[in-house]
Amino acid sequence: MKTLQNNKKYIISLIISIAIALLIGAILMAVSGFSPIEGYGAMIDGAIGSPRLLGNTIEKSMELCLLGLATAIGAKGGLFNVGGEGQLFVGALFSTMIGLWLSDLPTFLVIIIAVIVSIVTGGIYALIPALLKTKLNVDEVITTIMLNTVAIKVCTYFVNGPWNSPLKSISQGTDYIDKSIVFSKIIQGSNLSTSFFIGTVVTVFMWFLMKKTTVGLEINVTGENKRFSFFSGLKANKLMVTSMIISGAICGLVGMMLIYGYQGHMTQSASNEYYFDGMLVAMIMNYNPIGIIIMSFFFGFMATGATMMDMQVGISVQLYDVIFSIIIFLMAAQTGIMVWLENRKTQKKAKQLAEEKAKGLVEETAGKEAE
Repeated sequence: MKTLQNNKKYIISLIISIAIALLIGAILMAVSGFSPIEGYGAMIDGAIGSPRLLGNTIEKSMELCLLGLATAIGAKGGLFNVGGEGQLFVGALFSTMIGLWLSDLPTFLVIIIAVIVSIVTGGIYALIPALLKTKLNVDEVITTIMLNTVAIKVCTYFVNGPWNSPLKSISQGTDYIDKSIVFSKIIQGSNLSTSFFIGTVVTVFMWFLMKKTTVGLEINVTGENKRFSFFSGLKANKLMVTSMIISGAICGLVGMMLIYGYQGHMTQSASNEYYFDGMLVAMIMNYNPIGIIIMSFFFGFMATGATMMDMQVGISVQLYDVIFSIIIFLMAAQTGIMVWLENRKTQKKAKQLAEEKAKGLVEETAGKEAE
């Protein structure tokens, strides 16, 4: 019952935070000389105004959802994976090269191998900080941040060096993967491809794993209290490492989906810090898989719609980042605000009780004097 009440309060706080952020966004538009109605109208049009734009929104939402779930499974296991961007890069790079090196094989076989390679490389890259944490107690936040830089720099070296395309039409990056290998488009002209179905399967699997399985429960217990899980007979370190590997594997898979879905080849800008957006979505929703799915579509809607705000009205796409940041700030402060409100409520009740008690004593004294 208490958990239900807390969830209700959190949802109310989230709705209020979003409303405040949108209101501040409207004020910023008005101060800058733009109409908030036209601005938000352009955002809606840019997100769902046509099948192509709707496809882009769904694709962006799927990316945020998967990366948010990757963050959540690591956090539930007690490890905060900040290195998803690097894991995404290595998954993207090696799956790209599989598509180029094995292009003579049947299409379905190349895609299967590419999926496996992206999952394995992402998982292995996440294994490094996990082992450093469990074996040597090295802070995983520091190691994952540093490994992000390593992965991005190494990938940049390869795509601009040994694996750079010899074609003059490609200044940076690898050759394009053969069109027969990439995922087909669900909506022509959009970024939405059949990789969406892979993403859906992974999303359902992660929800089931985290909410409906013993392993998910054990991972959650380990993340909440490692010492308790140890004395309960659980293999805490193994569960922590497992959660981190799953997190990295999902990030690697997303890298593959980006390349085979709509980018077509590997470049040094394969990901524009996509993981960090997904990570923030997960944090806002307290690592709840259902919440992550819902919030991903909200932010995916805003992210794709913000482009049209710039094109139609001239409002900078940075407004999306401002609104995103305000929501994060307000949700981060939510716990403190709720505690402050609860304290005020308690103090008010205590004051009322004291006043009622004092009033009762006065009446009782007056009654005795009258007698």
